[in-house]
Amino acid sequence: MPELPEVETVRRGLEKLILGKKISSIEVLYPKMIKTDLEEFQKELPGQIIESMGRRGKYLLFHLSDKILISHLRMEGKYFYYQDQVPERKHAHVLIRFEDGGTLVYEDVRKFGTMELLVPELLESYFLSKKLGPEPTEQDFDLLTFQKALKKSEKPIKTHLLDQTLVAGLGNIYVDEVLWRAKVHPVKSSQKVTKKEAKAIHEQTISVLEQAVNKGGSTIRSYTNAFGEDGTMQELHQVYDKAGLTCSRCGSIIEKIQLGGRGTHFCPRCQRRS
Repeated sequence: MPELPEVETVRRGLEKLILGKKISSIEVLYPKMIKTDLEEFQKELPGQIIESMGRRGKYLLFHLSDKILISHLRMEGKYFYYQDQVPERKHAHVLIRFEDGGTLVYEDVRKFGTMELLVPELLESYFLSKKLGPEPTEQDFDLLTFQKALKKSEKPIKTHLLDQTLVAGLGNIYVDEVLWRAKVHPVKSSQKVTKKEAKAIHEQTISVLEQAVNKGGSTIRSYTNAFGEDGTMQELHQVYDKAGLTCSRCGSIIEKIQLGGRGTHFCPRCQRRS
C-alpha cells in the first residue's frame, strides 16, 4: 500500500486542491526522504507553480514550472492539504507552503516514502532506469509482449507481476485479486503460464485496477485520499485478507502462504498449482 489505484486517487484529489498554486517555501523535517541533492531541492522549489499532476505506475508526478517533483508513497505515505493553520502532526516530514497561505503536508509513519526533483528532460530516462513496465491500459499493455516476457522467466507469476517490469502499478493486494479472477496459482512459474492464462491475467489486470480506481482504492489499514476519505475497493476483495473464509466462487477455504516475503492469498480449488 498504496498501489496504483490509491496513487491515482491521490493524484486526482491533489489536482482539485493545488493546481495553479505557487510555492513560497519548503520545509523538510526528514532529510533522508529527499533522494536528490537536499540543498538544491530546497532552493529550487520556492517560486515553482504546480502546473499539473501526473502519475507513472505508483509514482506521483508534480509537474512544476520548469521541474518535476517525483513522489513515491511506499507503504504509508499520505498528502494532506490545509488552507489555513497546519495542526500539530507527529508524522509530518515535508511541508510545501504556497503563496496563498495554504500548505501541502506529506506524512509517512514508516518514513519509507521518497521525493526527487528532476528537469523534465530526464523523466523518460528516469523511468527507463527503473525498468518500469507499461501502464495497465488497453492502449499501453500489449498482450503479445506480455506473453513473450512471461516465457523468459522462471519467477513465480506473483513475484514477476510485483516487480513492475511486466506492467506498472500492481502491488500485493491487487496481484492476489487479479490471479484469483484469472484462476492462476500465485506460485506457478511464469514460463508455465499458458497463453489462455496469460490472456486472463492481462484482462483482469486492466479490469481490477480500473475498478479499484473507480472505487477510490482500498483502505486496509491507514490509506486515505487527499481529502482524508477512505477507499471502498476492499468491499469487493475476493481473496486478499480473506484467509480462512470461503471462496465466493467455489466454496473452498481461502489459504494464505508466504511468497517472497509477502502474504499471498488464493483459493486452492479455483487456482490449482498444476
